[in-house]
Amino acid sequence: MPELPEVETTRRGIDTVITGRTLRHLVVRESRMRWPIPAELPELLTNRTVLECARRGKYLLLRFEHGTQIVHLGMSGSLRSVPVDEAPRKHDHVDWVFEHAALRLHDPRRFGAVLWHPASDGPIIAHPLLAKLGIEPFDPRFDGHWLHQQFRGRNVAVKQALLAGDAVVGVGNIYASESLFRAGIDPRTPAGRVSLARCTRLADSIRATLADALASGGSTLRDYVGATGQPGSYFEIHAKVYERHGQPCRVCGTPIKRLVQGQRATYYCPRCQRR
Repeated sequence: MPELPEVETTRRGIDTVITGRTLRHLVVRESRMRWPIPAELPELLTNRTVLECARRGKYLLLRFEHGTQIVHLGMSGSLRSVPVDEAPRKHDHVDWVFEHAALRLHDPRRFGAVLWHPASDGPIIAHPLLAKLGIEPFDPRFDGHWLHQQFRGRNVAVKQALLAGDAVVGVGNIYASESLFRAGIDPRTPAGRVSLARCTRLADSIRATLADALASGGSTLRDYVGATGQPGSYFEIHAKVYERHGQPCRVCGTPIKRLVQGQRATYYCPRCQRR
């Protein structure tokens, strides 16, 4: 699944292509996504100008004068810039066609979303999909004290607390494993038992891990590609534990272990990461 670094990399890529540009038309080839794409959306957006390309968590927000389009890449989606006359492939479901280029949503599983929030419904941050999201990891307010307060009294494993997205948004399965390794915390540790000092290490590790991923253009997992069609290289350069089951830890040499938490794979070093 595209995580925050992949979505932010996509946002940065498409921002230079579409912001300040007028959308000539929206082409919807397949409306049956996670939620049906509104039938009136092409008419609503024809000849409208994109004022801003923003992000909240894993949601891309394309702001127009009369509302905001909410785009989610789902489990396997990608959004990339293509020439206007490039023929679509299988699973290319939506095109945003501008005079100079087009954006194309490719989503084999159709778990993504393309929704509309009219300005008359109020601020976009009040939308039900966004209203309960946690703090952004690069927000100046996010630190060890914030995490420690959010984890207080929670018996759920710290890895699961990170994935919940209410303490901090965008730390998905891949980068949660990597961040916990950097912080030296066993992913099974109850969140409420993580001390302030360890929460501080974890907050610092989350920011560092995501910054490395952003610098690398995201991961290379499965078929993820960025807005330019190029894959990221995070795992080639930085991965310490994720998808390295049985391989020696890059720090101590102990074989990396794999376990399943909440139906998601977790990777950790039993020596470097203590409860």
